[in-house]
Amino acid sequence: MNSGILITRDGAIATVSLSNPGKLNALTVAMWQELARAMQQLSADDELRCVVLRGAGSEAFAAGADIAEFATARDNAGQGKIYHRQTVHGALTAVGQCRHPTVAMIHGPCVGGGLEIACLCDLRIAGRSGRFGVPINRLGFAIAFDELAAMLPLTGRAVALEILVEGRVWEAREALDKGLLTRVVDDARLEEEVYAAARRIAEGAPFANRWHKQFVRRLAPQPAPLTEAEIEENFAYFATEDYRIGMDAFERKQKPRFKGR
Repeated sequence: MNSGILITRDGAIATVSLSNPGKLNALTVAMWQELARAMQQLSADDELRCVVLRGAGSEAFAAGADIAEFATARDNAGQGKIYHRQTVHGALTAVGQCRHPTVAMIHGPCVGGGLEIACLCDLRIAGRSGRFGVPINRLGFAIAFDELAAMLPLTGRAVALEILVEGRVWEAREALDKGLLTRVVDDARLEEEVYAAARRIAEGAPFANRWHKQFVRRLAPQPAPLTEAEIEENFAYFATEDYRIGMDAFERKQKPRFKGR
């Protein structure tokens, strides 16, 4: 199986698969960029009625970003701004602004950037193997404002803080109880359930579905624009010793011992 973003089509339903074999579909820079292009192209296709997003294979939706790239792709604040504010945010925006209804089909790990993608889908249907969280405080860095803004409308303040400051990974049932999921089914029934939902969507009036997405976005509260000072603070962790400790511990597969500086 190839790495990248794989697209298949069955009539009015398109499937977008996140594929990074051997790495639980962790997202590379190229995959984020491909995802943005794919979702923009699918959004412009008037013949489509629904888009299903899933992880390729049977092991995971997506285990976050491919951290192996961090040493070259986001090793300082300047790179971090490009990586998060352009590359990742560009892909998340393309998912969230897709004109057609989107359904996330989730099995296995759906963490970090994978959870952010799922949060921007309209429906999230998971198998019982689904696992959810954003444990980046274990690596010594903070979530980017744009990515937090993408999650908050779904999670709310309390759940967002629980995700981020506790750094725990949840099972599917708890994620459902906290409102992160539309429903949970047995893994053996997951594909059947997702495509049954996609067919129901595709049988509906496409203009009505697109309008409903537009109306919901219009009525969702929008935060005030970020100041330059806030953006700088968002990436200040690159200058901390804790960030280097976290990344080094991850590479060595050790528990980090943060110093708070």
